[in-house]
Amino acid sequence: MNILIKDILALLPDGVEVCSVFISNGIITSVSAVPEGFVADKTIHGAGKMLIPGFVNAHTHASMAIFRNCADDLPFNDWLFGRIIPLEDKLTAEDCYWGMMLSIMEMLRCGTTAFIDMYYYIDALAQAVEDTGIRAVLSRGLMGGADDPAGGEQRLREALDSIEKLKNCGNITSMIAPHAPYTCDEGYQREIAAEAKRQGLAINTHLSESIDEIKTIREKYNCSPIELFDKNGLLSDTTVAAHCVHVSDSDIDILARRGVCVATNPISNLKLANGVAPVPKMLKAGVKVALGTDGAASNNSLNMFRELSALTLIHKGVNHDPQAISAREGFAIATKNGAMAIGRSDIGEIRQGNVADLAVLSLDYPNMQPINDPVAALAYSANGSEVETVIVGGKVLMENREFLTIDARRVAFEVARICERIGTR
Repeated sequence: MNILIKDILALLPDGVEVCSVFISNGIITSVSAVPEGFVADKTIHGAGKMLIPGFVNAHTHASMAIFRNCADDLPFNDWLFGRIIPLEDKLTAEDCYWGMMLSIMEMLRCGTTAFIDMYYYIDALAQAVEDTGIRAVLSRGLMGGADDPAGGEQRLREALDSIEKLKNCGNITSMIAPHAPYTCDEGYQREIAAEAKRQGLAINTHLSESIDEIKTIREKYNCSPIELFDKNGLLSDTTVAAHCVHVSDSDIDILARRGVCVATNPISNLKLANGVAPVPKMLKAGVKVALGTDGAASNNSLNMFRELSALTLIHKGVNHDPQAISAREGFAIATKNGAMAIGRSDIGEIRQGNVADLAVLSLDYPNMQPINDPVAALAYSANGSEVETVIVGGKVLMENREFLTIDARRVAFEVARICERIGTR
């Protein structure tokens, strides 16, 4: 299918300009110049609109949208072990499918075209991704060790089975996911690292999220969580480490040397009172940083515009520096850097040859006027409601705010039914 996005204000790698974007077979074949022989099957008129690369949500637990607004204002350990895990124990594969569908709706509505997820019931999650057409990296969260060897081995087998099943599966790729240093002991960490090396698998994990985690790991292993994972072979240039809030200078040096991509989650970290990750310091040291929302149980929102605003504002205040993270730098973290996190160099920017993962925003809102600096508007003025059309791999998934691959009323019905059964209300 040939799509022409005509005369639109486009956020390009080198600036913002009004141009036309030509898409054939899911690929951006040209920016501005009409390709030879190009005939549009569909034309999107760009007057009063803006074209951006889709956001890449570098860390979430999408099925946890079911737990939105049911575990709030709690300390981290009470939130996780006292409220969330008991609710998770009640979930079925079908529940996770509908939770994933709800999250995909929210992400598409706010211009997200790809995301990295960690959860379980991977077959159900993959079905939701296939049904909707979004792009996703799926990983089965792994917990285990000497206290539960059979359970850990079962989870690892499930993870490897799903990875094998999802090879060459359209918009879905896989990572292997040791949950965290406090849920995977050293032996289990080394086993996962060996499997990742054997199969060439990227790693998705949580690291250094809370003060309690730092204390627990130091008491048990006499090192930091990052030092522990490094010692056990889990840190490399294909590792995505969520959070990294409490990191020392030596931790940051390890992350930089190993080429780890940190997925920062500012709003979740604030809401759970875990703190503020030293993102400017990490960037200065050469650490790759992407942006994620975490799950809707700890963020309550999967809106990357909201997360982008938090990213670019919090660090200004914390560091007493209005240039700590600029609007343009923040937007690159949320798009291009997110693409790097999922191992893609062909998304995250609007350029010839890239895959067409794009979002069209309407500028016909008071908060977007006047559009003096479009990039600043994205970080400081937009709230996500401006997104009207979303394209993934050249396929239109949402047009004029209407989902083309999702029955939104059915999703709302099923999620309400699940919440009633498991007792979140």
